[in-house]
Amino acid sequence: MTSTSPVRVHPPSLVVDDPRRRRAILWAVGIALMAVVASVSGLNVAQPQLASAFDASQGDVLWIINTYTLTLAALLLPLDAAGDRLGRRRVLLLGLALFGLANIAGALAPVLEAMLAARLLAGVGAAMIMPVTLAVITATFPEGERSRAIGIWSAVAASGGLLGMYLSALLVDLASWRWLFALPIALTIAALLVAIRAVPDSREVASGRFDLVGAVTSVVAAVGFTFALHEAPTHGWTDPVVLIALAAAALAAVAFAVWELRADDPLLDLRFFRRRGLSSGSAILLVLFGVQGGVSLMLYPFLQVALGWSGLLATLGLMPLALMMMLASGLAPRFAARVGTRTAMVAGLGMSAAGLALMAGLVSADGGYLSVLPGLVVLGVGAGLAMTPSTEAITSSLPEERQGVASAVNDLARELGAALGIALLGGLLVAGYRDAISVRLDGVPAEWAGAASEGIATAAAIATEAGPRAAQILDAARVAFVVGWQQTMWAGAAVLGAVAIAILVRGPVSAVDRSPSADAS
Repeated sequence: MTSTSPVRVHPPSLVVDDPRRRRAILWAVGIALMAVVASVSGLNVAQPQLASAFDASQGDVLWIINTYTLTLAALLLPLDAAGDRLGRRRVLLLGLALFGLANIAGALAPVLEAMLAARLLAGVGAAMIMPVTLAVITATFPEGERSRAIGIWSAVAASGGLLGMYLSALLVDLASWRWLFALPIALTIAALLVAIRAVPDSREVASGRFDLVGAVTSVVAAVGFTFALHEAPTHGWTDPVVLIALAAAALAAVAFAVWELRADDPLLDLRFFRRRGLSSGSAILLVLFGVQGGVSLMLYPFLQVALGWSGLLATLGLMPLALMMMLASGLAPRFAARVGTRTAMVAGLGMSAAGLALMAGLVSADGGYLSVLPGLVVLGVGAGLAMTPSTEAITSSLPEERQGVASAVNDLARELGAALGIALLGGLLVAGYRDAISVRLDGVPAEWAGAASEGIATAAAIATEAGPRAAQILDAARVAFVVGWQQTMWAGAAVLGAVAIAILVRGPVSAVDRSPSADAS
């Protein structure tokens, strides 16, 4: 049967009147969020070290990075609903404890399998933490202070990845890759100490049972699609494992949609996506975070291995993207107010696609960093212009009592986009690299050629033992990596262009140019 979801409201008594306690709450959730976001990008700077430490291929390294992001994205909706029902303080503290222990396990992991398990558990803990942080603010801050607190939360969400990359690169250069986990562990301990004292318990008043069917089918769909996108470029779309993953994901997605439309208390009421703001904003965040995840993933081995930069210097090389994105995000509200939300979204997507096209057309190992810098700058400006109006479109499309759903959708779009982007773009990079390097290793012994085909980091390691063949292996790896990079950037530009056209046709209409016929939400 079809019905609407029961209304959830925050009990008025949960609003905290003491400004000092509100500041402590903001510190607690901000530090917790920083730990989660910093861990998304932290291991990117250590790809060569991870490949060497675990004798891992480029595909294995991608899974070390992506397991965390995928788990976080897949469990966001179910664990957000669990926090609403079981109590957000309890879920936050349990999530922090699990997240901290998982990062300790990652720092001590002796083999690849142990590292993957630690990253998976860290993703579970992160999925308990991330949606709860925003919900705690919504529940405890009075209406007049809530928007400012949410703005601070958004700033932490945007800057956490940058901090994670910079400090991780510093730790890699000064110590070893295992010290990368020191930052999330320290942040977790600090968040726990503050949260235990300051964060009150809150939950939504909701009738009905927890939507277990929706939770299971959403997880299967997210994992299946991401796994298929990760493996298909390497093994082929007709590979039985890829086909099974795609079939399972498609069936789970259909089952999720059918169930959610009929459930009395759905995990996610899909009718909300009829609203242009929610659907458009989610789509834009999904593809933009996917592109950013893929670019960050590829830029580090390019700078560290192809150009020989240190981890810290490679992180500084990514700064123009982050700085331009932050600058454009600050200007985006005024830009959208002048030209309209839809126009701002399309302009941002168009510039982002142009940035990827510039990187595809100009990149070369001989050209060095200057061959990718123009693309990074343009991509940063475009992403910043599109992201802010997209988030505003999501939150403004739902009433106050459904802001928990809005925040969950916002988080899900970001994290699932990053996971899918790393899987798809990373997979395309691996496939392009292998195809390009295979024809450039004539005369190289089969054992060395096979190892060099696994990834540019592995090729660099093999070259140290290859004697007179070292230069050939390194040159082949650099050229092959650039070929894979170009193919990947063109694919990303095509996706962004397609989404821009879709938003142009049916994007949200702001108050600047709103008309009764246009407001179809």
